[in-house]
Amino acid sequence: MDGSQMNMPDPGKRLLSLDLFRGLTMFLLVAEGTHLYNVVINHTTEGSLLHILGQQFHHHPWNGLRFWDLIQPYFMFIVGVAMVFSLVKREERGDSRFQITKHILIRCLILFFLGVILHCGYSGKLVWELWNVLTQLGFSILVAYLLFRLPLKIQLIVSLALLGLPEAVYRLFPIEGFYRQNFGSWMDMQLMGKINEGG
Repeated sequence: MDGSQMNMPDPGKRLLSLDLFRGLTMFLLVAEGTHLYNVVINHTTEGSLLHILGQQFHHHPWNGLRFWDLIQPYFMFIVGVAMVFSLVKREERGDSRFQITKHILIRCLILFFLGVILHCGYSGKLVWELWNVLTQLGFSILVAYLLFRLPLKIQLIVSLALLGLPEAVYRLFPIEGFYRQNFGSWMDMQLMGKINEGG
């Protein structure tokens, strides 16, 4: 069964659960922008419940998983679910495949550009860094769109490959001379000339 044969959502209705999830995620980001989580860490005793809770809103230095490490995947999930509603709405109003593809390409380019510009703002100079969630969304939205109308079986195979291939490369092919001797550090050097040292 391909995507066109699935039960599509009513494009005129909002998915309240998705809106709530998006709102909560944005609230967490706003709280981070106010340095609330740093205040919790800096003004509580190490080992106390509040201190441990505050640590959950900072990335783990390298090995491990904290709640804050899930925020970026939450964005990916939110965008993926919203994409179904958006595409169905555009088709319902009569947009052609060309118009929809053009819209997606423009949106992806804008997100990618904004992500790069944001890193320039953080650094106070021109930099080429692709670690921002916006640049990642610019790429992943395009991949998801290209998979959207393929048969479900193909979608599953490609999805498993996208998950499994990087895992295999990281585990089976250490690259000497790079931070943690891994493929990600080597790729960072190829794309950006610098390495993201964890977090």
